[in-house]
Amino acid sequence: MADFVSEVKAIPQNDDRIFAMLSDLSNLERIKDRIPQDQIKELECDKDSCSFSVSPVGRITFKIVDREPNKTIKFEAVNAMLPLFLWIQLKQVAEMDTRMRLTARAELNPFIKPMVSKPLQEAVDRISEALASLPY
Repeated sequence: MADFVSEVKAIPQNDDRIFAMLSDLSNLERIKDRIPQDQIKELECDKDSCSFSVSPVGRITFKIVDREPNKTIKFEAVNAMLPLFLWIQLKQVAEMDTRMRLTARAELNPFIKPMVSKPLQEAVDRISEALASLPY
């Protein structure tokens, strides 16, 4: 297993509000217009899952497999080419100051690890930036 971890991001909001938004994936419909259409296409979300197409991988669906209120949200890719898990960690450090970190864990064999490590890390970094900039 290989882990890809984002930098810790500061979000000027309480953890309960951030958790409420991120733990219900249907909220992503509100920010669909902020997602780069050249990178992610055919975004479809409901409360517990989110599907989209990304080139050259194809269609990916993430479903929430665990929610720990105001702390973590864990996701699993259900139709990915390799086992892939994501989790969002939240920690409120002060009123209106929550820290967030995104981690991806993938089961990569030694042959493909050098080819996909950089794109996976870049994806984790971009997603964490996007999550930190959402209007909570």
